[in-house]
This record gives sequence, C-alpha cells and structure tokens, in this order.
Amino acid sequence: MALRWSRHRHAPVYLGALSVAESTVFPVPPDVMLAPMTLAQPPRWWRLALLTTICSVLGGFVGYALGHWALEAVMPWIERFGYADTFAHIQTLFEEYGFWIVLVAGFTPIPYKVFTIASGAAGMPLVAFGLGSVVGRGGRFFLLAGLIAWGGPKFEASLRRWIEWIGWVLALLAIALIGWLMWRHQAG
Repeated sequence: MALRWSRHRHAPVYLGALSVAESTVFPVPPDVMLAPMTLAQPPRWWRLALLTTICSVLGGFVGYALGHWALEAVMPWIERFGYADTFAHIQTLFEEYGFWIVLVAGFTPIPYKVFTIASGAAGMPLVAFGLGSVVGRGGRFFLLAGLIAWGGPKFEASLRRWIEWIGWVLALLAIALIGWLMWRHQAG
C-alpha cells in the first residue's frame, strides 16, 4: 500500500503522515515511500528527506508523550507486536546513555517507536530527546534520499537489499565512536 501511496499526487502528505505514525505506533518505516518518491523526483530529495525528518521527529514527540503519560495504555500494544523485551532492555539503558541511544536508534532497523516510547517512560530530558531524534532520524533520511538521488534506480535496488545491514553498520560505528569519545573523556 505504501508503494501505491508514493505515486499519488498527495504523496508528500502521505509520507508525512506515515513518518509521524511510524514513530508512534505504525510498523511500516517511511523509507518505503521516501525511496520511490526520491527516484521519481531526484532534485527534490532534500525536501523529501526534510519532510520525513520533521514528521518523524514530531511523531517521536507523540511517542515520547505516550511513554511519559500513557505507558499503561500503550504497553499492551508493545507486547502485542513483540517488542516488550526490547522495550525493557532499552528503558534500562536510557538512564546512562539517553541522548546517544536516541541518536543511534535513528539509524537502526529496530522500530523507532520503541525508543520514543521508552524515552518518555524513562523520563529522558525532552531537549536531549529532540536533538538526538533530529540528528539520528535526519541522518538516516538524508543519507537514504541523497544516495538514491545520486545513484538512481539501479542503486536503489541494491540499497533496498542492503539497507538493514547498512543501518546496523552505521549504528555500530556510531556506538564505537561514542565509546571511544567517552573513554577519551574519562582518561583525559
């Protein structure tokens, strides 16, 4: 259905709505619309990435609010979609690494909604959550759209095949960099 939406004249509205929903409750990532829309209009790649980023971050704030004020109501959905163990693990990590977790989460294939709701439930500072979301989600969507605009349809097909691995590699590199920076800070 998302691929069909990407060809509609109101596709940017659908992309924005999908981006908000994915950061809150919906299981389909906006990449499935961002990629074909970027292929259709390569010069608009940065506008599409910006729209996706803004809407994803706005949806992230909704997820944060759900975690902060309505965790009991949301928890059955988290359990229903099989994210309960992941949610519990992530929540414990927020105490120490909140900003960095949100930033890295923007690149991972793990559903972003898990991190937005966990951020609110853990009481993560809102400014740190917002900054981590903008950098993480923006990095992901601008990288995806930019690569597709640059590489075209053949590159998009390859990227679709490897996007999950790319997300994990970028996340691991970011974690390694963060660990190294923290080690240097403690050593110095």
